[in-house]
Amino acid sequence: MPTNAPAPHDPTGRFSDRVANYIAYRPGYPDALGEALQREVGISPASAVADIGSGTGISTDLLLRLGCTVYAVEPNAAMRAAAETRFAGETRFHSVDARAESTTLPDASIDAITAGQAFHWFDLDQTRREFARILKPGGRVALYWNTRRDDGTPFLRAYEALLLKFGTDYTQVDHRKVDDAKLAAFFRGPWELRVFVQEQVLDLDGIRGRLLSSSYVPGPENPRHQPMLEALARDFETWQEDGHIRLIYDTELFFGTLAQI
Repeated sequence: MPTNAPAPHDPTGRFSDRVANYIAYRPGYPDALGEALQREVGISPASAVADIGSGTGISTDLLLRLGCTVYAVEPNAAMRAAAETRFAGETRFHSVDARAESTTLPDASIDAITAGQAFHWFDLDQTRREFARILKPGGRVALYWNTRRDDGTPFLRAYEALLLKFGTDYTQVDHRKVDDAKLAAFFRGPWELRVFVQEQVLDLDGIRGRLLSSSYVPGPENPRHQPMLEALARDFETWQEDGHIRLIYDTELFFGTLAQI
């Protein structure tokens, strides 16, 4: 691993220099996810929800639009500040400077817990104990994230190849490493899966910003940064249609209750 690569197991500082691109170019979540959170997880305007690893507020925004009160737990100061700016004046938004493993929230105070794109950073054993502590009896956990497809179109294949070539620690921190075995160990009981499809249509600036929002690509100080952007521009020019390309995502929702241990 390059010496200037971010530490793979300490997410608290990884995104600090990527916040602007994260806000501008990361995909949100489809309306179908919000509908499933209401229908399947029971989230309603009466719910107190802990959104763990809330980042710049992509997941938090969805929850606020569902009408619930959100405790957005985020350890990264720059990302947390972005969310605080975004939701300034929103009385149902509460920013919490803490980690998944120690949220500082009171015992049995939360109706539901959500964790989005950040779940793969958590220590699962410690996080499970903490979630069990803060949930009210019968409270449910919903884990969801956007999984970018790496096949299906020439550009999707080219983009994946670019990440494998230039990424600093891409294969180590990819959230797709959260597999059925880890989910089973986390819930320790039945859990369910729902999948929704969405896409981003991006011009060259958009796909560049989307790439640079990732913590596992080299930053401007790295000599591989400029060659990576040049390779991206070539791939874009090769596969663009009417000045745009498409990134396709499967939005995956995993939900259930934490079995008593």
